[in-house]
Amino acid sequence: MDKVTDFFGENVFNETVMKSRLPKETFKQLMRTVEDGEKLDRSLANIVANAMKDWAIEKGATHFTHWFQPLTGVTAEKHDSFIQPSDGGKVIMEFSGKELVQGEPDASSFPSGGIRATFEARGYTAWDPTSFAFIKDGTLCIPTCFCSYTGEALDKKTPLLRSMQAISREAVRVLRLFGNSDVTSVKTTVGPEQEYFLVDKSVYDRREDLIFTGRTLFGAKSPKGQELEDHYFGMIKSRVQDFMRDLNKELWKLGILAKTEHNEVAPAQHELAPIFNTTNIACDHNQLTMEIMRKTASKHGMVCLLHEKPFAGVNGSGKHNNWSISTNTGKNLLDPGATPESNAQFLLFLCAVIKAVDEHQDLLRISVGTAGNDHRLGANEAPPAIISMFLGDELTAILDSIESGKPYGAHAKEKMQIGVTVLPEFSKDTTDRNRTSPFAFTGNKFEFRSLGSSDSIACANIMLNTVVADSLSQFADVLEKSKDFQKDLHDLILKTIKEHKRIIFNGNGYDDAWVKEAESRGLLNLKTTPDALKYFPSAENRALFKKHGVFSDSEVTSRFEIQNDNYSKIINIEALTMIDMTRKLYLPAASGWSGELAATLSAKKSAGLSDASSYETEILKKTSALTDSIYSKLADLEKAVLDAKSVEGAWETAMFHKETVLPAMASLRANVDELESLVPASRWPVPSYGEMLFSVR
Repeated sequence: MDKVTDFFGENVFNETVMKSRLPKETFKQLMRTVEDGEKLDRSLANIVANAMKDWAIEKGATHFTHWFQPLTGVTAEKHDSFIQPSDGGKVIMEFSGKELVQGEPDASSFPSGGIRATFEARGYTAWDPTSFAFIKDGTLCIPTCFCSYTGEALDKKTPLLRSMQAISREAVRVLRLFGNSDVTSVKTTVGPEQEYFLVDKSVYDRREDLIFTGRTLFGAKSPKGQELEDHYFGMIKSRVQDFMRDLNKELWKLGILAKTEHNEVAPAQHELAPIFNTTNIACDHNQLTMEIMRKTASKHGMVCLLHEKPFAGVNGSGKHNNWSISTNTGKNLLDPGATPESNAQFLLFLCAVIKAVDEHQDLLRISVGTAGNDHRLGANEAPPAIISMFLGDELTAILDSIESGKPYGAHAKEKMQIGVTVLPEFSKDTTDRNRTSPFAFTGNKFEFRSLGSSDSIACANIMLNTVVADSLSQFADVLEKSKDFQKDLHDLILKTIKEHKRIIFNGNGYDDAWVKEAESRGLLNLKTTPDALKYFPSAENRALFKKHGVFSDSEVTSRFEIQNDNYSKIINIEALTMIDMTRKLYLPAASGWSGELAATLSAKKSAGLSDASSYETEILKKTSALTDSIYSKLADLEKAVLDAKSVEGAWETAMFHKETVLPAMASLRANVDELESLVPASRWPVPSYGEMLFSVR
């Protein structure tokens, strides 16, 4: 078996490859761009392109592509071969610096939110040298940004890079005040944990709803779900283990730091967690991870489901965004150290995050808002839709001591007493974990737990970087004018704690009492995506993004339009799928079963064997009543879908789908699911929940 260390990163044009193939000065300048964000001299592009091409061809690549992340939420690529015509009807393999630096895909067919008209097709992709090129399926993939002819960002990578620049700039300002003159840049880092389901392809192929929408729109509850909690961290089935082994190998070849794998809570649910990486690279890697999960599952006769809620009645899938801030000198700015109570630099950065999360609850909720994720948030399986922060006992006590002016009574780490003498002694952590918190401090990072499993992590990290950059900017503005730094620093920390402590909640986020308490604290409870999106284009948010150069006014407007439009389109597709399945599958099945019951009942009556309380009589009555109700509710849903077309405005249309179409869908589903419990499995036209959730053996 191949050693991981021998093939890890073999398909990546990484630092090691560049060092061996590029002239020394070219390599040094390129690495300064990667590590410190220095502008790359375009004159070096031809040198890099030639080395990249030679390496890729040696690896068997014949094409290259500018790999980018448009506002569809997935990646995009247009392949061009390296061939150029030569004398005598031959070809040569070439790749120029211009082809490396700039591409020109058609921008009119990607979501733009009104930035570009359909007839205005020109758009550009621009090389992102901070993210290494890689080979996928015989093609050299060059990570790029995507913008319109007029310069607006049409992707998720561009504003992510802008937000990383913003937080670096403001963090360095603050660090200078603490005497950190050696720090030249700061980077946010992310480790996104990825949850997913695996089902057998044979059952997937018979579920129109899974194929078209990624989730089951109908389905009666299985007799067994996750009640016994026996799947979580349970033994991994051999078929799944084979999938995970192949998945890891493909990810490792691409330099993706896949680290942890295990069964999740729900049957057929699993998780993969990577080691943290620089945010834009982590974003690229997570997009690749989702793509390779699907491809690898297919090779094993399975389908990987990344929807946030594929099955009702069992836990859905999220994506935990482990976020931190580090200097180019290797210092984690969210590491409390041994004595956090006296670590003023850490406390100031902690306060910057607290202030940012409190002041911009709306943006954090918006960053995880999708039609799919709305099924999870607040459903006692994921964090609530109310944004709050968990700090744990120690940090909360430190902040309380600062606010009260009383000394902090630090305690030595308690030794765990388990009662088994043969076990080694170990220290108890100073804080517990809180799985119900949307934004929890976990030692030296924050875990933003509200992201949906199919989401790009770009959106959440754009918002996080920007809002924390704004807090740091405000802190720097105050402290740069200080005449007494220590006093003003203490006063600033104290003021921040007093003004923003309402966002700190260490209790049970699933408790109904928390909803009332959060309301009394003045926290937002934005239950659905449209509820949150109305805050996005506010004057305050526009000013924030403009100040830090993350979004222009037109880019804010376009994203507001796109997110609302995407929400409506997803629900519309789901509604149309429900209509199609009900008409073509469920009503005919109900009618056929009713016919069989009626025929049996008639035969029994003819033989004098039946009475009014017979099985056939009771089931026929229930089935007929449900069939009539389904037919009526089908008409209600069809009317709702039709009425949605006449609503004007992207947000208004999204609200209509939330308030009218979704309830009609839920009402129809309830009847069909009840019908499923009456019709024999042999007569039911689609695989049941039990078949799907336990299909991989």
